[in-house]
Amino acid sequence: MNAAARPADALGGLELAAALRAGIHRLISREEVINKVNVFPVPDGDTGTNLALTLQAVLASLRAGPEPHAGQLLTRVADAALDGARGNSGAILAQFLLGVGDRVATSPALGAVQLGDALAAGADYARESLADPRDGTILTVIADFAAAARAAAARGPAAIPALFREALAAARISLEATPAKLEVLRRADVVDAGALGFVELATGMTEYLETGIAPTDDASIQLLSDDEAAAGTQVDLEHRYCTECTITGEAIDRRRLREQAAGLGSSLVVAGSQSKVRLHLHTNEPARLFELAARFGTVAGEKADDMQRQREMAHHAARRRVAVVTDSAADLPESVLEALDIHVVPVRVHFGTQSYLDKVGLSSEEFFRMLASSPVHPKTSQPPPGDFRRAFEFLGSHYDAVVYVGLMSRVSGTFQSAETAASRARTRARILTHDSGTAALGQGLIAMRAAEAAAEGGDAETVRAAALAAGTRTRTWGLLVTLEFAVRGGRVPAWIKPIADALRLVPILVVRADGTLGIGGVLFGRGSPYRRYGKLLCRRLDPARRWRIGIAHANVPEGAALVRDGLAAGLPRAEFLPIIPLGTALGVHGGPGCVVVAAQEL
Repeated sequence: MNAAARPADALGGLELAAALRAGIHRLISREEVINKVNVFPVPDGDTGTNLALTLQAVLASLRAGPEPHAGQLLTRVADAALDGARGNSGAILAQFLLGVGDRVATSPALGAVQLGDALAAGADYARESLADPRDGTILTVIADFAAAARAAAARGPAAIPALFREALAAARISLEATPAKLEVLRRADVVDAGALGFVELATGMTEYLETGIAPTDDASIQLLSDDEAAAGTQVDLEHRYCTECTITGEAIDRRRLREQAAGLGSSLVVAGSQSKVRLHLHTNEPARLFELAARFGTVAGEKADDMQRQREMAHHAARRRVAVVTDSAADLPESVLEALDIHVVPVRVHFGTQSYLDKVGLSSEEFFRMLASSPVHPKTSQPPPGDFRRAFEFLGSHYDAVVYVGLMSRVSGTFQSAETAASRARTRARILTHDSGTAALGQGLIAMRAAEAAAEGGDAETVRAAALAAGTRTRTWGLLVTLEFAVRGGRVPAWIKPIADALRLVPILVVRADGTLGIGGVLFGRGSPYRRYGKLLCRRLDPARRWRIGIAHANVPEGAALVRDGLAAGLPRAEFLPIIPLGTALGVHGGPGCVVVAAQEL
């Protein structure tokens, strides 16, 4: 449809949908540019990705079918934005759309006055969603955009394109003024990233309303590249995790939720309605926020991004062109993850109806205490593709390529989830995936070798080749002092346990070459199992070769130390990583007392 054939004094649902699509396309195409100027509230370089993912949820809702009723379309759009909201700016934008939709929910078409009032209501909603609203951010630009639209409508009959054009001009002036209102922006010499995203959205909508030229294909959005270094300084973060979840229920008391959540961190956003809330907070204790949220309704969509790790990656050394990603099934010392900039996407752990983010909302020690006492055997599930997609798109805006080293596909759908995300991610960076064929420390050692190749300046193919080669030289075992949990989890037939108990056998779990789990040996007798386990593994490893060895334990540090002593005595050329708590990937089968060892030939 061209501009001349379109009514200029009112905006119906079909026109509004086309304008939104145009605006969303423009914002998504500038995701990387927005990421590079992200310094507030923390310089973690992901605002563009968060806004893009928030609005990709809106795009999906628009594809659900035409809606000629403007108010009903905005209600649908707001609900989709709330479900898909990511990050501080994404939650604020969702709340803005909710306010716009609430004001005109019954209106089949929007005239200039109605539109101005609705935008003003959205701006009020957005500000009310924050515990500590700050001027010089997306809030300010939204408010100035809405005020200009309302003023244009109040002066008399106004065509919708002209109203948008005038409001956009005010928003651009407001955007350029953001550094004068926030010292952190002035020091970095950038505008606010969230505010820039909103202006790009409004620009795309205005261009459509003036020209009638709509995007044709949501799958072919071309990303603008930006080779500039990410803005912002390396500052200490008061709170480490960008934590989010959705709460659904009846008569959710958002005021009380805001009051109780405010003491757990900073950058609090409570967006939504009495039946659905998107909760966002920067905190050091994600589990406490999720526990609080559960008191107000049913919690879903938990996320906790490590902003410290994101900040390090956004400001990575120029010689590192490739980012390495793994999932939390991989076990590695925190010092290695930080030194090599390895990004970790958490899997989910479920005890009945209660869900946790692995290693974020649930520590290893807590997991094994619950495993020992819970009548319900836990289950692990792969991260949804959206979690992987967000990681890939964020990293893709800061690196030339991303290599994912995943949990063995023969026992989990995690790798397939990552592959799905890789195929759908909108990024100019290459995304390569590698099935590690193992788990826990074995997977961690392979990811570590890939990250070392990246740190040496390798390209994507070189890094993936390093992971592939490391996999052929990596072996993983687990000492099972009891078969109870392997039987409960279905990894070992129930009839084997009474035989092993009667014969006083201590089985050793092994990751086979084909990427499956099985029993790879036994210790006869229950006395001193950890010391004998270490000696047994020494006999399986050539002492003349160099080995990198990792050891992880399920709440038995003294047992892990004995295993290390046994290995060190028989392998004089071995290089040991620090002993760490065991994660859930093998811990769910090994249970308390399990000690896992992975050895990688160097």
